[in-house]
Amino acid sequence: MGPDFALDDAQEAIVRLAGEVLSDHDSAPGRGLGSAPGRNHDNAPGRGLGGGPAGGHDGAAAGLWKSLGQAGLLGLAVPRELGGAGLGALETGLLLTEIGRHAAAVPAWSTLALGVLPVARWGTPAQQRDLLPGVLEGRVLTAALGGLHGTGPRDQGAPVPVADDGRLSGTCHDVPDADQAHRILIPVGERVVLVDPAAAGVTVRRTPGGFAVLLADVASEPLGDGKADIHRYAVSGAAALGDGALAGALRMTADHVRDRHQFGRPLATFQAVAQQIADVYVTSRTMHLAALAAGWGVDDGAEDDSDLWTAAYWMSSEVLPALRTCHHLHGGLGLAADYPLHRHTALVRELVRHLGGAEQCLDRLGGHGAHRSD
Repeated sequence: MGPDFALDDAQEAIVRLAGEVLSDHDSAPGRGLGSAPGRNHDNAPGRGLGGGPAGGHDGAAAGLWKSLGQAGLLGLAVPRELGGAGLGALETGLLLTEIGRHAAAVPAWSTLALGVLPVARWGTPAQQRDLLPGVLEGRVLTAALGGLHGTGPRDQGAPVPVADDGRLSGTCHDVPDADQAHRILIPVGERVVLVDPAAAGVTVRRTPGGFAVLLADVASEPLGDGKADIHRYAVSGAAALGDGALAGALRMTADHVRDRHQFGRPLATFQAVAQQIADVYVTSRTMHLAALAAGWGVDDGAEDDSDLWTAAYWMSSEVLPALRTCHHLHGGLGLAADYPLHRHTALVRELVRHLGGAEQCLDRLGGHGAHRSD
C-alpha cells in the first residue's frame, strides 16, 4: 500500500493560515495583482529568490516576511523547545507551495529548505539555539548549491571549497539570497560547514544568475558532528515552491479565460482554449503529487531519491511549457512585463536553473534507477 498524501488537520491549518497571510498581503493598498511594477521582476535572474534590486527585500516583501514570522509559519521546522512547531519537510513544503502560489518575493526557499531543515536535522543543540530562534523574527539562512548539479546518486559535490584545518578558501557558486544571509551552509565532501558572511575574508558577489561567495582563508564551523546532505531538502523545497507557482498561474489563467470575451462569448468556451488549459491542469496536478511525494520521502528517511528527482524533472521539463501556455492564453496581456504572471514564470525558471535543468535532473533520476537495480 502506497503513502497516503491526504493532509491532516494540522497540515490543513498550515495551508489555510499561509493562504490568509499571503492574501492579506496581496490585497493591501497598492499590492493588487496588476500593481507594484517594481516587484514584478523581483524573481528575475540575478535578483535572488528573496527579491529586491540587490536580491534584498523591498518594503512590501519585508513586511510579508515579518508577517509570516509573526504568524508562526517560519518556525514550522524549528524544534518546539526553541519556539517552533517541530515539524518537517512536508509541512515546510506546504508553506512553500502557498508562497509559490502567490509568487511572493521572500527568501523562503533559502531560509526554510536550505537553512532551517538541515540545522534542525543535523545541527548541535548549541547551533540550533544560536541560529533557529532568529528565523522566527525574520533572520535569513541559505546554502551553497554548486554541487546540486552533480551526476552521482549521492554527489554533493564540486565546485565547493576544500576545508583545511577548518578554514576555507575558494568560491561557492549558486548561493541564493546570500546578500541577506546570517549564515551560509556550505557542503564540503560529505559534510556541511557553517560560514558567517560577515566574517573577514568573505565576499558576496553578484553574478548573472544570482550570487557567488568568495572565501579567502575563512573560519568555518562543522554542522553537527556527522554527515549531512542538504540537497534532499533543497530539491523537495524547490518542487513545493514550483508546485505553487504553477497552481497560481493556472488560477490566474482560468480566471482570465472565464472573464475575457471574444466574439460575444467567454474564451473558456472555445474548444482549443479548453483543451490547452486542461493540459495545464494535468501538469499542475501531477506536479502537486510529485512535490508531496518528495516531501514525504524526505521526512520518512527514504534512501531512494527517485521521488525527489522525479519531481525535479517534471518541474524542469513540463512546468515551464505549461507556464508558456498560460502566457499564450492571456494573449497580449501575457506579454506585458508588469503583469504578475511573469513573477510565476521567473520563479520557476530560477528554481530550474538551481536544479540544473531537465537533462541534469533526468540523469540524476536515471542514476538512481541504475543504482537501485544493482
